[in-house]
This record gives sequence, C-alpha cells and structure tokens, in this order.
Amino acid sequence: MPDQQGSVLRGALWMMGVIASFTAMGVAGRELSAELNTFQVLFWRSLVGLILISLILTRMGWSHARTARPVVQIVRNVIHFGGQFGWFYGLGLIPLAEVFAIEFTTPIWTLLFAAVLLSEKITPLKIMTVLLGFAGILVILRPGVSEVQLAQLSVLGAAAAYSLVHVITKGLVKTDSPLAIIFYMTVIQLPIGLVASLDGWVWPSPDLAPWIVLVGLGGMSAHYCLSKALSLADTTVVIPIDFLRLPVAMLVGWLLYREGVDIWVIVGAVMIFAGNYVNVRAETRRPPTTPPTTGRDTTP
Repeated sequence: MPDQQGSVLRGALWMMGVIASFTAMGVAGRELSAELNTFQVLFWRSLVGLILISLILTRMGWSHARTARPVVQIVRNVIHFGGQFGWFYGLGLIPLAEVFAIEFTTPIWTLLFAAVLLSEKITPLKIMTVLLGFAGILVILRPGVSEVQLAQLSVLGAAAAYSLVHVITKGLVKTDSPLAIIFYMTVIQLPIGLVASLDGWVWPSPDLAPWIVLVGLGGMSAHYCLSKALSLADTTVVIPIDFLRLPVAMLVGWLLYREGVDIWVIVGAVMIFAGNYVNVRAETRRPPTTPPTTGRDTTP
C-alpha cells in the first residue's frame, strides 16, 4: 500500500509538470503571436523540437528513430500540423482558459473516431460522455446568445484533429517507438511550417528568443511528463489533475493579460470533464482486454 501511494504521489507530481509545460507553451505562443503569424510559430516550434529530439537520439541511439510505417507517419503529422495551427491560432485571440476548456473535448472526439475507425463498441456510458461533452461546448460557445468566434471554432477543430491523431497513434505505437513518433513529428512538420511561413516571413526580434525556446521545450516536456505520470498512476488520477490546467490558465491569464473569468467557460468545462471522467471510470473497471482510447496522447 505505501508503494502504491508513493506511485500515485509521484504520478501527481509529474502531472504538475504537464500542467506547467502546457501553460508555459500557451504563454509562449501568445507572446510569439505578437510578431509572428501562426505558421511561423509552428516553424520555430518544430525547429526547436527537432534540435531537442536529435540530442536525445544522439544519446539514446538513432535506432530508436526507425519507422516501419512512413506513410502513416506522414498522414499523422499532416493532421497534427492542422491541429496545432488551430490551437496556436486560437491562443492569440481568445483567453487562455477558454483555449484549454475547449481542448478538453479531445477525449470526446477520440471516443467517436475510435468507434468509427477502430470499430470500438459504443456503450450507453460513452453516449452520455459524448452528450455531456457537446453540451459543455454549447455552454462555452453559446451560439445564438453570443457571437461564435473563428478562434473558438479553430480550437474546437484542433481538438478534433488531436483526437484523430490519438487514434492513429494507437496503431502506430505497435511498430514505432515514442522517440520515433516525436522525431518524425518534428521532421515532417518543419518543412510544412517553413513553406507556409515564407509568404510574409518575419524574422523574430531577439526579445522573442526565450519564447521560441520555451514553445519548443514546453511541448517536449509535456509529452515526457505525461508519459511518466501515466506509467505511475491510473488514468482516474491523471485526468482529474489535468483538469487543474483550467484554473491555472485562468490565474495566468489574469496575471499576465488581465483576462476576466467567464462563468460559462467554467460551467462548460466542468460538464466536459464530467463526461470524460465517467468514461474513464467505466474503462478502468472493465477487464483489461484493450486499452482505453480516451486518454491523452500527444497534445499541442
């Protein structure tokens, strides 16, 4: 029992690293958007990420970068690039807390895509999860009451793209290592970001250098901390802690940008979280035949 409690505590501490990493990446993306367009932010993020993963592979061995499914890697990363574009585009235009709240729908989308693409069974609890998730989105966006912004829809599209990436990754990890997945993420997305950035290219000012490093480092550290947390603690521990990103984002948004707190964002996010948590609890009580598909994987 003490060992189990220690593992849960260490898993919770690693989740604090996830929250700090994603929040730092969000702030860095917001700061970079003051001078750079979204494609340029993605280019610099991929460049920093490629440098970091190359250093890791140099130490761990480049054999970890082998892939048995290059076409799947390409498809996965084209979709992931689109998701990242939507996420970073939204960062520059709507409050940080709202970005994270909408992004919490990723497991809901993953559940739907897994049912369609992997023929996973849709249970009544999963239906309730989906309904709660989309009800939460309606509360946040409030169509007909307030004008739905393009930035909100772009983040919602990003969540859907991330969920499709999760489903593809579920099959990819059977043949490719996590290091290979991250390596090809940077290798494939770097030229896409570069080509898309050429029209209206702007060299970042020296003041942006720390933010460029942080936006790349934040993504890498978030993935690493999340994998460590999931290896130590159950998803029923990880998912509720991940929800703390919302109040943290609200606090950071208020401190740095004087962003107000929207009660409807909180209510909608709680509904989305409730749907996710119900499904996670149901999955963990099932016999361990296939792993659940609603856990987080690679995020922004």
